[in-house]
Amino acid sequence: MERRELLRAAAGIGLVLRARRAAAGQAAGDAAAGPRAGDRFVFALGARRGEPVVPSDLAPGGALLLAWPMDPASGTVRDGSRLNQVVLVRLDPAALDAATAARAADGIVAYSGVCSHTGCDVSEWIDGTRTLLCPCHDSEFDPARGAEVVLGPAPRRLAALPLAIVDGALEAAAGFIGRVGADPP
Repeated sequence: MERRELLRAAAGIGLVLRARRAAAGQAAGDAAAGPRAGDRFVFALGARRGEPVVPSDLAPGGALLLAWPMDPASGTVRDGSRLNQVVLVRLDPAALDAATAARAADGIVAYSGVCSHTGCDVSEWIDGTRTLLCPCHDSEFDPARGAEVVLGPAPRRLAALPLAIVDGALEAAAGFIGRVGADPP
């Protein structure tokens, strides 16, 4: 009887340790997982880094805002992969093409912050042309037209992230649509 009890206890301890390791791995994996429906956003940079982004933080026609998705239930910021970086910008809803308007929330659009050319950060806003810029090789993307390439060597548009405003908060309505980042060489 003692041997069986000892084996059961050892098996139980093994299951507990495995569950703890799996939970730790799950938490680390959640930070690297791409945006999911219901995720909210936090500032990626600056004095407000890590603070929630609300729709009023985005001025109409104003500069872009770089953000990370965040699971509101666990508080996990999905900053474990730079492929999760999101560009947010608010445009005049009347200026959006039909497909972009369907993914926007009150004129706010979201795209991958990683260029489709070589994977640099899309980090600048050109006010005169109202385009997003990747400063590495000067690719420009039109956020009112699904982030299509309007200038530069980028081979394809940026991946889009559908948005919704729920209870006054900006949320991802789904995961990215399209390939995120650069194509493999």
